[in-house]
Amino acid sequence: MKDLHEKYEKLRRFIEEKGRKGVVIALSGGVDSSTLAAICHDVLGERAVAVTAKSPTYPPEEMDEAQRTAEEIGIKHYIVETDELSNEDFVRNPENRCYYCKKELLDCLQDFAHRLEFKAIFEGTNFSDLGGHRPGFKAIIERENVFSPWAENEFTKEEIRALAQKLRLSVHDKPALACLASRIPFGERITKERLNRIGRAEQLIRKLGGVQQLRVRDHNGLARIEVGKNERSMLFNVGVMDKIAEELKQLGFKFVTMDLEGYKTGSMLVTIETSGNEHNLDK
Repeated sequence: MKDLHEKYEKLRRFIEEKGRKGVVIALSGGVDSSTLAAICHDVLGERAVAVTAKSPTYPPEEMDEAQRTAEEIGIKHYIVETDELSNEDFVRNPENRCYYCKKELLDCLQDFAHRLEFKAIFEGTNFSDLGGHRPGFKAIIERENVFSPWAENEFTKEEIRALAQKLRLSVHDKPALACLASRIPFGERITKERLNRIGRAEQLIRKLGGVQQLRVRDHNGLARIEVGKNERSMLFNVGVMDKIAEELKQLGFKFVTMDLEGYKTGSMLVTIETSGNEHNLDK
């Protein structure tokens, strides 16, 4: 493994070269995109701006987080709206759903960059991600002016967190996030109502149980709650469990269950046939 300082200096040169004519950074508010935005702002100054997509597939609190992070960094921050739900290829929820979602986002960022007369777009896929099932990455490599600085400079998730902590970013220990559509089994249609129900359910559980790593998987009306393995005991309280069940049923879930194994990446891939290959999807 290369020395982290050496890799960091190489990354800064990469950012200066690719972003010299202006760059739009896709800022989700997670540790990868936030750390990238902070370094780009330091290297490029006003030639770097952050853009966050407002979409039914992401919970409103993540938009607030992205805005707070941009203010913390000091980078100019803009919001665009994406409309994945108007695309039938996305709504039918195939295994490569993320490709259509990423394509929609990049289309919006391309238009935005064009208006600013900026030439490049950066997004936050890291090197660790490339070992998994990442259909969205296909949409990135299809475009000549879209770059993944972390992946292209071989930064792992752990290295990015270390940099974020060194830069004193408040999101350095934030759990991984995935869009709300990832809570719906492949092949089941994605609707705005289901996304809203999932988002509200996760808000309620965080408030009632205090957990950080959380997914509410929506199996056609059955809520399967996944929390971080070290957080499971935080929900092992009769009063808390009763309240969660009551609240989620009011949202429209028929059954409310907890996955005893806890949160794990790629759990929804077991709902489809995969020709025997193991996938690792950070959803």
